[in-house]
Amino acid sequence: MKRLAGFILLSILSVGGLVQASAQTRANGMSQSRASRKAEKKQQKAQKKYAKAQRKAERKMLKTERKNTRYPSRQF
Repeated sequence: MKRLAGFILLSILSVGGLVQASAQTRANGMSQSRASRKAEKKQQKAQKKYAKAQRKAERKMLKTERKNTRYPSRQF
């Protein structure tokens, strides 16, 4: 009788743990919908485009800074 009660208790606890684990995987985004994946991809693309524009602006600023630098004339 004790073995049967222990087995039933163990099975109930294991089923409860499995349900909780599956709920956590869903909450973590394991089963994302197509729309959310598409939105995430679109956001990543926009971020890359913004970063590229920032790099280009920085290069242009440095180039302009180099062009406007004047060295003092030599005096012998």
